[in-house]
Amino acid sequence: MTKEELVELSDQELLDMAKKMKSTAILNAGLIGLIAGVIIYSIAKNSYGFFTLIPIFLIYKIVNGSKSDEALKEVLKERNLER
Repeated sequence: MTKEELVELSDQELLDMAKKMKSTAILNAGLIGLIAGVIIYSIAKNSYGFFTLIPIFLIYKIVNGSKSDEALKEVLKERNLER
C-alpha cells in the first residue's frame, strides 16, 4: 500500500497491519534461511549452476517485497502508535 492509502486507515486498522507485518517478517526470515540452506547444499553437492540462481532470485524478491513496510512504519510513527 502507498502512504496515501495508509493515511486514510483508522488507528486500529494500522495496528492490525503492523501486527501482520511482524508475523510476515518472521515468516520471510525463515524462508530466506531455508532457501539459503538449499543454496549451500546445492553448491556443496553440485557446484554453482543455473538452478542455484533460482533460489537467489527468490531471496531477492522476498527482500524487495518487505521494503513496502517502510511506509506503514512511517505512518505509525506520525500517529505515535509505535509499540
